[in-house]
Amino acid sequence: MRIAVLGPIAWRVPPRHYGPWELFTSLLTEGLVSRGHDVSLFASGDSETSARLSSVIPHCWSEDAAIDPKVAECLHISEVFERASEFDVIHNSFDFLPLTYSRLVPTPVVTTIHGFSSPQIVPVYAKYNRGTFYVAISDADRHPALDYVTTIHHGIDTGAFTFAPDRGSYLAFFGRIHPDKGVVAAIDAAKASGIPLRIAGIVQDEAYFQHEVVPRLDGDRVQFIGPVTAEDRSSFLGGAVALLHLIDFDEPFGFSVVEAMACGTPVIAFDRGSMPELIIDGVTGSIVSDAPSAAAAIPQVGQLDRRTIREIAVQRFSSDRMVDEYVDVYRHAIAEHDRGSVCRPVNVATGLESPEG
Repeated sequence: MRIAVLGPIAWRVPPRHYGPWELFTSLLTEGLVSRGHDVSLFASGDSETSARLSSVIPHCWSEDAAIDPKVAECLHISEVFERASEFDVIHNSFDFLPLTYSRLVPTPVVTTIHGFSSPQIVPVYAKYNRGTFYVAISDADRHPALDYVTTIHHGIDTGAFTFAPDRGSYLAFFGRIHPDKGVVAAIDAAKASGIPLRIAGIVQDEAYFQHEVVPRLDGDRVQFIGPVTAEDRSSFLGGAVALLHLIDFDEPFGFSVVEAMACGTPVIAFDRGSMPELIIDGVTGSIVSDAPSAAAAIPQVGQLDRRTIREIAVQRFSSDRMVDEYVDVYRHAIAEHDRGSVCRPVNVATGLESPEG
């Protein structure tokens, strides 16, 4: 197939540190190329890919103050749709704005919905609901007003994460420094357990970091180590007793959760969003309700079989599985589009249409 992958341009593809949408875009693109598809990646000019790279800006806008994000995004999105006739399918991994072009081109558009930044964007998805093909990244993130082709959990390059058979020496927090991600709850749970905590990630909310996190740092038992590069994720996550993922929002998916499990490290998470879909309670981690119960779960998850955790993560969350499922969706979208049908759910395991979404 001739596939256009429309990636985000806030960060390069793949990201140097933070950038979950960019990471997904990279893993999908490289997997499609490895299967022999003709892939064009629309991303920032500093991106690295084995696909054909098309870019309207030399650098991701988050790292270049001279770039106006809205102007760059306008040019970026229009570029792929003005070339729509070159492709069998366009994969939109750029949120809702590209949908406004979807009725203007003859090429089917598959959109991965990476969650909803606010309820205000839902009407855009609703307007284009029956003419495009939506993929949810978790069942928990499906919106009742929308129709979906299927749910496809993100995959990761499990081979890039080294199995760590031994229980680590610290607890890990890995994510954006933002109230949604539960940094303070992780600190409270770690202190109650008596095990040191290492906090890794970019500071997205500076005020929160300065007022709530910094006063709790002591440079010893509670350390902030900043962003972790892709090359260092495995050693950071693998060296932990457990990953504390005590989120304060309904997270659509959690890359750090499956990355930790790919190292054999169990995850303790609040029962929010997609967490019950990703974590098998009592096998690959623990689903808890508050910081005290998270602290109480730490000794228990420390006894879980790390090899089993690794094996389950590889089986359920490999990028190969994810890419195969998206290829099924593309074929389905092309066939439906060619016969002028509305979007219908598809069973990615069989490639057959399902009667209901």
